[in-house]
Amino acid sequence: MTGADVLLSDGTTVHLRQITPQDGDAVVAMHSRFSERTRYLRYFSPYPRIPARDLHRFVNVDHVDREAFVVAAGDRLVAVGRYERLGEQAVDAEVAFVVEDAYQGRGVGSVLLEHLAAAAAEAGITRFVAEVLPENGAMLRVFTDAGYEVTRRYADGVVTLTFPVAPTERSRAVQADREQRTEARSVARLLRPRAVAVYGASASGHGVGAAVLAHLRASGFAGPVHHVHPQGPLRSLAELSPQSLPTGGPSSPGEPGSGLVRGEEKPHGSGIDLAVVATPPVALPEVLADAAAAGVHGLLVLTEMDPAQRRDLVRAARVAGMRVIGPGSLGIADHAVSLNATLVPRLPAPGRVSLFCHSGTLGLLLLAEAERRGLGVSGFVSAGRRADVSGNDLLQFWAEDPHTDVVAMYLESFGNPRKFARIARTTGRHKPIVMLAGHTGHGGSTLDEAAMQALRAHSGVIEVGTVGELFDVATLLAAQPLPAGDRIGVVGNAFALSALASAEIRAAGLRVGRSGAVGPAAKPDEFAAAVHAALHSDDTDAVVVVVAPPLPTGPLAADQSAETALLGPYADALADAVRDADKPVLASFLAGRGPAQVPSYRSIEEAVRALAQVTRRAAWLRAPAGTLPPAPPGADPAAPDLETLLDSYGIPVVPSTRAAGAEQVAAAAAGYRAAVALKVADRPNRIDLGAVRLNLAGPDEVRRAYTDLEQLFGAGVEVLVQPMVAPGIACVVEVVDDPAFGPVVGFGLAGPVTELVGDRAWRAAPLTDTDAAALVRAPKAAPLLAAADADALAALLVRIGQLAADTARLRHLVFNPILVHPTGVSVLHALGELATSTPRPDTGPRQLR
Repeated sequence: MTGADVLLSDGTTVHLRQITPQDGDAVVAMHSRFSERTRYLRYFSPYPRIPARDLHRFVNVDHVDREAFVVAAGDRLVAVGRYERLGEQAVDAEVAFVVEDAYQGRGVGSVLLEHLAAAAAEAGITRFVAEVLPENGAMLRVFTDAGYEVTRRYADGVVTLTFPVAPTERSRAVQADREQRTEARSVARLLRPRAVAVYGASASGHGVGAAVLAHLRASGFAGPVHHVHPQGPLRSLAELSPQSLPTGGPSSPGEPGSGLVRGEEKPHGSGIDLAVVATPPVALPEVLADAAAAGVHGLLVLTEMDPAQRRDLVRAARVAGMRVIGPGSLGIADHAVSLNATLVPRLPAPGRVSLFCHSGTLGLLLLAEAERRGLGVSGFVSAGRRADVSGNDLLQFWAEDPHTDVVAMYLESFGNPRKFARIARTTGRHKPIVMLAGHTGHGGSTLDEAAMQALRAHSGVIEVGTVGELFDVATLLAAQPLPAGDRIGVVGNAFALSALASAEIRAAGLRVGRSGAVGPAAKPDEFAAAVHAALHSDDTDAVVVVVAPPLPTGPLAADQSAETALLGPYADALADAVRDADKPVLASFLAGRGPAQVPSYRSIEEAVRALAQVTRRAAWLRAPAGTLPPAPPGADPAAPDLETLLDSYGIPVVPSTRAAGAEQVAAAAAGYRAAVALKVADRPNRIDLGAVRLNLAGPDEVRRAYTDLEQLFGAGVEVLVQPMVAPGIACVVEVVDDPAFGPVVGFGLAGPVTELVGDRAWRAAPLTDTDAAALVRAPKAAPLLAAADADALAALLVRIGQLAADTARLRHLVFNPILVHPTGVSVLHALGELATSTPRPDTGPRQLR
């Protein structure tokens, strides 16, 4: 381990790394800052100073039997944790750590424990032992709240805790929950700061910095805004008096709009949570030093930088405990605290949709489009070059933000795509994520476009293809309830338009429910009655309204446009008809716009496309999430070979023997005492090529069959000899450790035709029982399994999903074929690759990635 930047529970960053012999002076200095109580609770004695012999042992470890990590905040150490193996070749180790008083209660201990447990497991240690004084409640909670199976024993005035270091489902859940809270807390202090400083705003009023400063002050932000400039009112934040610094304000814990989650403690520092930086890159070191000295939480960097400068920026900021948005950002905004720290003078009206993008140009486009459509926005973040804070961080925050109902994201790159997929699977269950992927390349995925879209859809992500569709879907989600089904009613004032809408609905895979075309001569009240009838019909789950301008019947008033005169009465009638609607209603006014409370689209196609996306999401939410059965009792992801690994997860493969030469093959067949199959070893599934011979009942048949294979594939061809099993439908299951999504399971029917058309469905591992059952039904050829044991196949898929999720060194695994017959399944072949023990991205102890 070279080191990791980690977030504490108050959202600040610290650096965790292995101890070195050069840390001696820093360890002594840290020890000198401990209170007497902290020393007593850690060492069970006053221990006023560290003797030279102890110090030498503390800082010199072998990183196997003895390991120690330190936590650094800036240039000083604030915590140290260690384990020591209890005897040569022992699998138990004693674990302990101590945290400087000022950093206690901020999650340092739990982070240290995660990293120590991971290091111990890699060194072959399976269990930790900790001795804690009974009055040290905080330390006892660190161990017992970590999610491990902890055993307690009290003797001689000491509590001894013992627990396995292997991750459990509960420990992983605890870790993910802490990650979400710390990352959300970190972002909350950026989007909802108590005070803001602006560096680089010219006194002339021109330039980027001056523009953001003006927009901040005009936005109604309630906290102090400090202008720092060589010719400004402040040349340094050090000039601020303590009385001028906020102690509460918009981001105070417990206040509405703070964005704090589950009772986190009050942030540390000066109260200046956000510093906007619009200086040239050459001035950044001075700005960083000034902001760090003032305890600023994070930087919003508007300045563009090259890659080397970006790396230096993030490195320096994290050493100082700060997060970074940017560089090259358009800015950030949040209506909950009236914050406009962007280059845009006018923001869209307050609403329930939060927007995320990278580049400033796209940010301008998104904000302008939201304004044009009248879509209310809760928050906006332009990550720029995304050197630090990413879309994943924002998802963690918006997931529990009470001001955000819909998250709309334009992603040019995923940063950590596996983490995005993991967070989306949790967030997407209670808040829709609408995503437009730019030139992401799908995060380096090895799967095709259709597979990636399916995986994201089953993770709660609505993937769209254009900016227009992004807003089409977000507008519908923000303004209307979800449909209870897929029956779509159509109401129009033109028969041709109603027919076109019905055709589009069917083409989108939806059903046409009760419809009504009232004709071009219908009066507004007749039109409203048709809408009302469709809404209250038991045969509709949503209603699409299409309106064409009626023919004018008289002269226009001097102050009226044709649009207002002709369509206005219909818009008013529609507003009245949907006033108490509990079903989604959307409209396409072919000239002009509908009423404000009904999402309006420029074309019927756009309206139906958005409704289809939302209807699919509603169906996904209605489907039961399912349960994840426990892994088989003997499951062993550390098994030495593939066969043992599969057996431990209850996935037996029908045995087979490799052989070459007629006599050797006949002898192998005789060993099974049953009819056998011969399969050319490098083509075991190619019946179409003549590479398989079945139902061979005796040595003579076996020899003749082998001779036939030699004529086709060459003398001495190597074959697999395998006992016959019950006939069934041949299927393929594939496990891929995908760079963008992590371990995924694919399923389809076997054979060259289905392979050629790519008829395979995918789900992320692990699979619940519901996931597995849906995966069996997903391929287009799935009806061929009607007479087969689908339940047994689904149960096998669950076990394969468990294996895929648990085994980090599994790179690829194919079962081909699996025969599914009326009374069960038979796995005929498995081919896989087990790498050396290399951790997967987005796994292991928490750190900023």
